This record gives sequence, C-alpha cells and structure tokens, in this order.
Amino acid sequence: MEILSSILVFFAGLWAGTINAVVGSGTLVTFPVLLALGITPVVASMSNAMGLVAGTAAGAWGYRREVAGRGRQLMKLLPASLLGGITGAWLLLHLPEKVFHYVAPVLLVLALLMVMFQPKLQSWVRNREQNPEHAVRDRNHGVLLVVLVYLAGVYGGYFVAAQGILLVGILGVFLSGTMQNANAMKNFLVLGVNMVAAISYLLFAFDRINWLVVLLIAVSSTIGGLVGARVGRKLSPKVLRGVIFTLGIVALVVMVANLLK
Repeated sequence: MEILSSILVFFAGLWAGTINAVVGSGTLVTFPVLLALGITPVVASMSNAMGLVAGTAAGAWGYRREVAGRGRQLMKLLPASLLGGITGAWLLLHLPEKVFHYVAPVLLVLALLMVMFQPKLQSWVRNREQNPEHAVRDRNHGVLLVVLVYLAGVYGGYFVAAQGILLVGILGVFLSGTMQNANAMKNFLVLGVNMVAAISYLLFAFDRINWLVVLLIAVSSTIGGLVGARVGRKLSPKVLRGVIFTLGIVALVVMVANLLK
C-alpha cells in the first residue's frame, strides 16, 4: 500500500475504534475506505474485522467499571455471542454477501426502535415480571434474550457493521440497569464475536487476509477505543441514545445505498 493509502486506513481505524467504544458501527467507516482503495470486499471485510479486535478490546477495558457486578449475566450471554459469531463467520465463508445485506437493514431498523423506546419497553418488561399474573409466562424472557444475543452474534460474525447497535437495543430492553451498563456489556459481547470471527478467518481463509491493513487498523482502533470509552462513559442516557440513533441512521443509509447499486 502507498503511504497516503496507509494514512487513510490508519485514520479510518482511529475513528472506527472511537465510535465502536461509544456505540458500534465503526466498520461503516473502515470498510468503505478499504473498498475505495481497491481491496476486494471479502478481503476487506476479513482484514477489517481482525484489525478491529484490538480496538474492541480497548473499548471493553475502558468500560470495565460499568460491567462490574454483572459477571454472571455476561457469562450467561457470552456463549450465545460466541456461537453466533461462529455461525456468522461460517456464513461469510460459504454464502454470497448479498444474502445478508437484504436482512441487515431490517434488523438495524428494529434495533434503532428498541434503542429509542428503551425506557418504555424496559419499564413494560419489568412491570410484567413483577406482576404475578404474568410471572410464569414471562420467565422465558431470559431464553428470548439469549436467542436474540445469538442472532446478533450471527449478524456480527457475518457482516460486523452495526452489531453494537443491535446489541445495545436488545440489552437495553431486557437487562436491568442503565444505557451505560448495556453499552459496557455490548463491548464485551462484540469482542467475543470479533475474536471468534478472526480465529475462523485465520484457520480457513489465511490467504485472503491483508496483514498491513490488519496492523494499521489494530493500532489505530486501539487508540480510538481508549478515547471513545473515556468520552462515551460521560454521556447521559438521552445523549447516548441520540448518538446511537444518528449513527444508526447513517448505517442504514449506507446499507440501503449499497443495495441500490
């Protein structure tokens, strides 16, 4: 890669790492840059996903305080994320990319609706859980949460982009706590998915990885992840939901534009 191209990839990774820590969808920054530089879609997707593992880890570390005391919940959901990541990585290696591109915008719209109406939805779920009339029926909320986290993992292992928005929407509704708690949990679950996907690419698609891209994005996204965690932890729930919604709309526009090409 030329020096100018390397600089572009580095700054794209820096920005991606920052917004990944705050909410997710950093791939929507790096992926188009890699395509514009002439890297093929599958190579770009795999190399980008591997590079962003380091940035995701930095963001998760920055949010470690918000996940304190939630280790049991995390350990319950992490296997679902990991299994979903394995499934998604398998799909990426065996199915045409356009198959999932048609589903992704629909999932993103649902996630954005869950994020924006999170306070009311969360209150509704809590009220039903505390109401004896619905207590038995609503015990399956835990099962539903695990299934939804698994499906988000499938999405993340396949397409990567905006999986954080999906998870924040799911966790914000079905878990007790604040949006910051949901965001912290999201970072750890996304890290699990990305690591599984990266290992799958190493084992089954080693020849399709651009290692210079991986290195550039790994270094820059790590810096961005640490910065993003410091910024994101200070945002109020309303502002955080606003940031998520704005980035989600941008992600949706990009996805739809790609479908119309």
